[in-house]
Amino acid sequence: MEKMRLIIGNKNYSSWSLRPWLAMKVAGLDFDEEIIPLFEPNTKTKLLTYSPVGTVPVLMDGELTVSDSLAILEYIAEKYPEARLLPQNPSDRAKLRSICCEMHSGFFPMRGTLHMNMRKKIPLKIPVDVQANVDRIKNLWQTCRLENASKGPFLFGHFTIADAMYAPVVSRFKTYGIDLGDICEEYSRTILNLPEMQAWYQDALKETWIIKQAEIN
Repeated sequence: MEKMRLIIGNKNYSSWSLRPWLAMKVAGLDFDEEIIPLFEPNTKTKLLTYSPVGTVPVLMDGELTVSDSLAILEYIAEKYPEARLLPQNPSDRAKLRSICCEMHSGFFPMRGTLHMNMRKKIPLKIPVDVQANVDRIKNLWQTCRLENASKGPFLFGHFTIADAMYAPVVSRFKTYGIDLGDICEEYSRTILNLPEMQAWYQDALKETWIIKQAEIN
């Protein structure tokens, strides 16, 4: 059987690429990966050969092509239920989808200011609108952890697609030295200490591509 193939952007910068990659690795799925560096002269042309959307990530599974991080996460969660990437309880699944969609379609001030950049530690005075995003995420993490503390160290106890969706935020908070408080700091360490997250970091640190937009703060 042909292996799945995940098309991703630079590991140092591409938060959307990290999300499905991390979930697929934690789930133990066998797949090939291909990096297409972002913001290069031929980036869009290369991406359009895989998907009419022209963005990363793209998952290719046989004749099926799935674009968008959240769509890929939902697809693999359904295809591989044994990976337990979704909570078993319907109420928890609803809560999970709510916070995943909030990440997917919101937090624009934070995403536009705190660029993912794993190679750097960047001291930054946080603007008011970004701080509001940070506070909301901290509240969200704390609520999930308090509700599921007895089930395990992740947002819903065991690792789910929600943790994959927020893993790049953990990286951003590390880069910019965001004060998290005890509960959120513990959760952050749980994500950062995942062997799969460490592997992504190591690859990111080896990259030599520079995206100027993510280097200016």
